[in-house]
Amino acid sequence: MQSELRKELLDAFTKAGDSFLSGQSIAELIGCSRTAVWKHIEELRKDGFELEAVRRKGYRIIKTPDNIKPDEIRFGLTTKYIGHNLYYEDQVDSTQKIAHRLANEGAKTGTVVIAEEQLSGRGRMERKWYSPKFTGIWMSLILRPNIPLIKAPQLTLLAAVAIVQAMEEMAGVSPEIKWPNDILVNGKKVTGILTELQAEADRIHSIIIGIGINVNQQITDFPIDLQNTASSLAIETGKKISRSDLIRSIFSHFEKMYELYLAEGFYPVKLLWESYVRSIGREITAHTLTATIKGKALGITDDGVLQVEDENGKIHSIYSADIEI
Repeated sequence: MQSELRKELLDAFTKAGDSFLSGQSIAELIGCSRTAVWKHIEELRKDGFELEAVRRKGYRIIKTPDNIKPDEIRFGLTTKYIGHNLYYEDQVDSTQKIAHRLANEGAKTGTVVIAEEQLSGRGRMERKWYSPKFTGIWMSLILRPNIPLIKAPQLTLLAAVAIVQAMEEMAGVSPEIKWPNDILVNGKKVTGILTELQAEADRIHSIIIGIGINVNQQITDFPIDLQNTASSLAIETGKKISRSDLIRSIFSHFEKMYELYLAEGFYPVKLLWESYVRSIGREITAHTLTATIKGKALGITDDGVLQVEDENGKIHSIYSADIEI
């Protein structure tokens, strides 16, 4: 009950924007006494929110704490469902593991698991993902789309587009997408995406999209073996980025893209994805589980499959691979 009242309070401040909310109006909105309102306001202050109080006007939030806890993310959140159910942990083995459990327990579409630190973060092919505290965004999003099993990989590409758009908006960078699941800034990896399924042979129960973003690391925060290939938004821009602002922006862009996808299919997403992709038209080497294919990346099909033309003119359909450009 207490957390629900906190959520309603933050929703009310979000809708008010820069306007003041009187104690009476807050009490009516969230269904409690004015004394209870004052207690909730004081709790917000203790948690790092800065509030301005003006007699006969009321309260407004002027600054939020620098963290990624649910209250901080909810303030300013404008989505209809993405991110409304937030599960936060200070330290976890992997947000993907928790998301799988919650999906099995019936978590709604749009539910997000987010952690301050992952001890066993992972990317594709079980590679370790370095996930230290207070620097990045480590989260998993649960979706329940009514789409054929074969179309599930399209949501990795959709997620990449939404993340790139949010980075452009909040960090002022010009990211590039490296098929299928990496996002680069100035040629260095800042984001990885891992999409996993809970499904039967003929239908999807849930799709879980794991997202790892290097936001405020400095170069010395990375292990030596990653310093030439990995980077963060802070390194590339020279400034600290608000993680909660970036998360809200990702949720907003993702929801808009996802609803477009459900209404009109993959083609609009494909056009946007191709405008950000790095490898199209270039010579690449694709390392699949069974072969290494060298050739020119032609683009992706309407199903999101990469097409590569080798030196003999043969076109290969690549469903999953590591790409070198």
